[in-house]
Amino acid sequence: MHNRSFRSESNLTVQSQLPVNLTLDPVDKLSVTVVMDNFTSTLMPTIGPAKRPSVKARTPARYLETKEARDGLRAEHGFSAWLTVEKKEVTGKVSSSILFDTGVSPTGVSENMRRLELNPKDAVALVMSHGHYDHTTGLDGVIEALGHSSPPIIIHPEFWNRRRILVPGRQPTLLPTVSRAALTESGFNVIEESRQPSFLLHKSLLVTGEVDRTVPYEKGLRGQEILVEKSWKPDPLTLDDQALIANVRGKGLVVITGCGHSGIINICKYARKLTGIKTIHAILGGFHLPDQQGFDSIIHNTISDLKEIAPDWIVPAHCTGFTASTKLASNLPGSFIQNSVGTRYDFTARDYS
Repeated sequence: MHNRSFRSESNLTVQSQLPVNLTLDPVDKLSVTVVMDNFTSTLMPTIGPAKRPSVKARTPARYLETKEARDGLRAEHGFSAWLTVEKKEVTGKVSSSILFDTGVSPTGVSENMRRLELNPKDAVALVMSHGHYDHTTGLDGVIEALGHSSPPIIIHPEFWNRRRILVPGRQPTLLPTVSRAALTESGFNVIEESRQPSFLLHKSLLVTGEVDRTVPYEKGLRGQEILVEKSWKPDPLTLDDQALIANVRGKGLVVITGCGHSGIINICKYARKLTGIKTIHAILGGFHLPDQQGFDSIIHNTISDLKEIAPDWIVPAHCTGFTASTKLASNLPGSFIQNSVGTRYDFTARDYS
């Protein structure tokens, strides 16, 4: 089901021509609040664009003298981010927000949004990076919090694929899939447009759509299979994996990923190809470099290519394993930021205030 009125308001525009050198309008400020990630801490320092959270919410605690405690942010093996784009126009500052992914538990993201004083009803749209359950299960709590509000949910056509993971010596693990019927019957406009890139927020954000796979060492998710006509077939590429791109005026591109199954270098190269902009200001999100056998050479090559890309800031999250994170920190010390749940990253144009 397509939301034509949403498209007519220029919030979403799908590219049908060859996706090269698209005009991504510069923004004056992009704020990215990480609503859910694998790690949380109250002891992280503010650094560069990273502003650590101050949670005001309180929860009852009978055995404390105060009878209440800070309602701390939750971490889980999932990802979600709240993006706000700001532009200065003749009439003043104009801002719009979207929610990117919804984490792995039914209420983790909605509860963290409450603690962070973020209102899902303020979202112009929901964008899903791909169909894996650690990015989609939180739709339960988000939809409940939205009430009668129903912003469009933007997905790739292969978002619905039924998948499983093969692990040697074990039974295949089925991955939970979002129910198309449940989502559409809840009254939401599911925008399942195409594999091509799409503009959001009046050409302020770009959804990559299907990412070109050109880097030889980024081969996808080993052991993943997809159900095709009642038979399981190899599916290492996770073709529904897509990222978000913004162009911060005078700074360059900011690339936001969910899991980064396409490969973080593939995604950066594709962002450059789509926009014609070579400078990458920041990369934030999952790099999918887990602590698993066979990833040592991939991590080495990724770091080598990231040094060449030379982003000002690099914020690996979610499925970026401990080994990869520590090596990224030691090899890119001036750019690396340790992420934690609730951190807000403000990427701002040089002349903007």
